[in-house]
Amino acid sequence: MRFEELQRLYDGADYYWGTEPNELATRTADAVSPQTHPEVVDLGAGEGRDAVRFAERGHDVTAVDISPNGLDKAERLAEERGVELATRRADVNDLAFESRWDVVYSIGTLQYVRPENRDSQFRRFREATHPGGVHAVWAFVDHPEVAPAPDWGENEHLYDPGELAGYYDGWDVRHSDEYVFADDSAGEPHRHACEELILQKPE
Repeated sequence: MRFEELQRLYDGADYYWGTEPNELATRTADAVSPQTHPEVVDLGAGEGRDAVRFAERGHDVTAVDISPNGLDKAERLAEERGVELATRRADVNDLAFESRWDVVYSIGTLQYVRPENRDSQFRRFREATHPGGVHAVWAFVDHPEVAPAPDWGENEHLYDPGELAGYYDGWDVRHSDEYVFADDSAGEPHRHACEELILQKPE
């Protein structure tokens, strides 16, 4: 989706994606080693449903998204749930960090990283992670039996099967899954193929 479309979807009082966290967010929170206030960054946080789940677990969370409307909703949801999170507006294609994280989380956003930027951006994300830190990443994958979604934009790019794991050579794979799921986000039934990984950086 283009920026303008995201802004439109996130405008108004209702939450387009709902307010309950994705299962991957809960699985990731469970995979983090117990420590005092792990620092989490949610890349492409949208309206904040997963970022807020991490905050509810006691994590220090920064929600990153390109959409100001989405980040406003994330802040509102955090306030309603009685937790705090920081927000930062940024494009995932040139996002860089001045600090390091215990958890880097991203679902539904990595397709916006242009193929020519992937090596450099994933390197930035890895380097911005503490030893022993966790990445939970989810990407749309090219699949011979799955047609392009009706709302797929020119600024979105599928990953090749297995490509996502290739950016994490030497990391410990804590969880790996690939599946096809049904969706109707564009008002027209369609399917997506995806891969998800939870990986841990070597100490």
